[in-house]
Amino acid sequence: ETLGGLGRSRIAWDCIREGVDPYYLFSPDDSIDTLSSNHQQFWNEYKDKEALKKQVLKASRQTQPLGSSALNILSSLHSHCGNSIENGLATLVHISPSSDGTTKLLLRLVDGWEVETVLIPFWANAKDNEDAEQKGKSKGKGRTTVCISSQVGCRQGCTFCATGKMGKLRSLTADEILVQMFFAQKIVRLSANASNEQLFSVDGIDATTAATAMTRRAVAVSPLPPITNVVFMGMGEPADNADSVRGAINILTRNELFHLSASRVTVSTVAPTPEAFHEFVDSRCALAWSVHAVRDELRKLLVPTTKYTMVQLRQGLIETLKKRSLRTTMIEVTLIDGVNDSIREADELADFVSEITKVPGSNIICNIIPYNDIGGGGTASSFRKPSMERVWEFQKRLQELGVYAKVRGTRGDDESAACGQLATSRSRKQKMEEFEAYADE
Repeated sequence: ETLGGLGRSRIAWDCIREGVDPYYLFSPDDSIDTLSSNHQQFWNEYKDKEALKKQVLKASRQTQPLGSSALNILSSLHSHCGNSIENGLATLVHISPSSDGTTKLLLRLVDGWEVETVLIPFWANAKDNEDAEQKGKSKGKGRTTVCISSQVGCRQGCTFCATGKMGKLRSLTADEILVQMFFAQKIVRLSANASNEQLFSVDGIDATTAATAMTRRAVAVSPLPPITNVVFMGMGEPADNADSVRGAINILTRNELFHLSASRVTVSTVAPTPEAFHEFVDSRCALAWSVHAVRDELRKLLVPTTKYTMVQLRQGLIETLKKRSLRTTMIEVTLIDGVNDSIREADELADFVSEITKVPGSNIICNIIPYNDIGGGGTASSFRKPSMERVWEFQKRLQELGVYAKVRGTRGDDESAACGQLATSRSRKQKMEEFEAYADE
C-alpha cells in the first residue's frame, strides 16, 4: 500500500533481495552520478538498466515501470540519508577477502560510524553432490552465512573480543542492520559475474594486492554460494538493541521479503541479564548463548560485565525456551589455552547444560570456538589459541558426557574477519574530534 500497490512493492523487494537499489534502477540516469567513485563496478551495473532488470526481477515484472509516485515515496522513506539505500543509508567503503573466501565488508553509515559484516562461504564438496544425486536432486552450490552486526562497538567488554575493546558507540536501527544483508546479497550476485575480480579493486587497491591467489581462485573462479543463513554474531550485543534486532528478524524471515526460514537465523547473546533471552521469545530465530565458562569467577574474568550468576542466567534461558516453539539453542564457548580449555571446564559445562536439556523439545548444540588473536594489551595479551589436540580433547569429553559438540573452523582470520576479531578503526575520540571540527567550520 505504501508504494501504491502490491505489484510495485514486489518490484522493490525483487531488487532489494539482490542488493540492487530500486531508486537507482528506476530513476533517471543522472541519479547514479552520486554513487561512490571507489566502486566503479557498482556504478557500471546501473548503466545498463534493462540488463540489470533481467538479472534481478522476475520475468513477469521486467517490463513493469515503478512509476514516479512510487519513486518519490521510496526517496522519502530514506530522506534522512540521501534518499537512497546504496550510498545513502550506508556506503560500502572496503572489501577484505580472506584466503578461504571469507569476505569482510566495511560499511559507513550516514553519520560516519562504521560497522563490519562478514560473508562466510561453504562450497559444496564431492560428498554433498553425491548425497544430492542419491536423493534425486541437482548438485548444490553450497551456502553462504552472513555474520551481521547489531551495534557499533559493544559495552559487554568480553576480554577475548576486539569489539569489546571499542565500547558501545551506538546501536543500529533495523534499517542499518538490514542494509548489511543488502550489500551481502550484492557481493554474492556480483561474484557470479565473469569479471568479478573487479569486486576487490576498491580504495585504489587492485585485485592482486587485495586478495591472494587462493582467494581469487576461490571467489573469482567459484562464485560465492547463495546466502542461506544469517547470524547476529558480528559487532554488538543484540539484547542491548533488542527492538531493532527483532524488527530486522521480522523482515528477514517474512516470505515476501528476504524469506529466510526461522531455523536459519540465529541471535547470539552474552546474556547481560536473565531477561535477555526473553527479548526474543516470540522472534522467528534460533538462540545462541555465549557462555565461555560456567564457573562464576572464570566467567567474570572472560565477561567482566557479568552481574548475575550463571545459574540465574541459565534459568532465564530455560524459562524462555519453555515459551518458544523453536527450541534449538547453541551454547558457545571460546576456548583459550590454559584458561578454560581443560577437562575440568568440559565436565562443568556438560553438567551445566544438562539442566537446559530437561526442557521438552530442546535441542542443544555446543559450538567450540578456538580463540582468535585480537592483539593489544590488557587481559587478552596473555591469551593464546589452544592446540587442536586440546580442542579435540574438550570436544571428545563433552560428547562422552552426552553433549553434542562441534568445533567451529577458523575462517577469515588472515583478514581479521574471524570470530572475536571484528572492530572498526574509528574510535569514539576520533569521531568526537570530527564532530567538533565540523562545528567550528
